[in-house]
Amino acid sequence: MNIVNKKAYHEFLIIREFVAGIQLVGSEVKSISNGDANLRDSYAFIFNNEVYIKDLYIAKYKQANQANHIEKRDRKLLLTKKEIRTLLKEVKTTGVTIIPLEIFPLNGKFKVKIALAKGKKLWDKKFSIRENDLKREARLENIAYK
Repeated sequence: MNIVNKKAYHEFLIIREFVAGIQLVGSEVKSISNGDANLRDSYAFIFNNEVYIKDLYIAKYKQANQANHIEKRDRKLLLTKKEIRTLLKEVKTTGVTIIPLEIFPLNGKFKVKIALAKGKKLWDKKFSIRENDLKREARLENIAYK
């Protein structure tokens, strides 16, 4: 089950993407498998040369009793030292932020696609909407002529 941050592409200009592992406890894995997670308003930050994701909401798993997890705790992302250095350099020099785009399963483990992103201004958002509308109209016209 993929969990996608749909607002990210509208709110941010994506500069570069990375795929990271994520440290989860058992009940969090079950909740994500059921699709009970939300990436909205979450972001990543670097602390002591480690990357953490903040405000990632993973609902409590109904069948887990005392062993349940905290819904909005900080979770560690698993990246190589080189990737962390790249992220740190970009965040410090260019003023971009790190946002999660998607959580997806890969080889029995959950991965997080994160991105270096820069916030869009209002006119950028309007331009993106106009561009998507034109692409949609062209696609519909192409289908109508076939």
